[in-house]
Amino acid sequence: MKKLLLIIPLLLFSCDKKEAVGQNDVKEDSVVTIPENNPDTVNEAMVPIEKQEPKPSNTFRVVEGDKIIKTINGEMIPLKIQDEFTKDNQQYVLKIKNFSNKRIEGKIEPESSEMNIRFNQIKLANGDLDGPFGRDISYDIQKTGEIWLIIGKSNMASGDAKGKFSVSIK
Repeated sequence: MKKLLLIIPLLLFSCDKKEAVGQNDVKEDSVVTIPENNPDTVNEAMVPIEKQEPKPSNTFRVVEGDKIIKTINGEMIPLKIQDEFTKDNQQYVLKIKNFSNKRIEGKIEPESSEMNIRFNQIKLANGDLDGPFGRDISYDIQKTGEIWLIIGKSNMASGDAKGKFSVSIK
């Protein structure tokens, strides 16, 4: 749709017509068709990479108090994310939007094997919570939608929760 909006003005201004098309000249239900072999059209593949507009990222990271919230799109899976806890009671919430797989598997790999960190909970698309888990999770998903993986310190174990870690999701 965006490409169509960019191409229409190019076509209108590149024509040799002496009279511009007025608002009253266009019917509301008219359709503009652009042939694929038209040399006046701009194809994204023809624009050099440095001239192309950046595509919006499907991921972002926000820190709210003791929570690190990372949002990704379900289409990005499988992936590996690296982050760090700088405080002992921090939580890492991995929000996965548009998750449509039937199963999610995850693994936490801390930089130090002594690090006290685990999957505390999973929040499903219907709002149900389940957990706690360990450093590995394998869970059957019944309903598609947004799911959350909540990672943090295990209160049932000793050790420091500060440090770098990576989370692999597939």
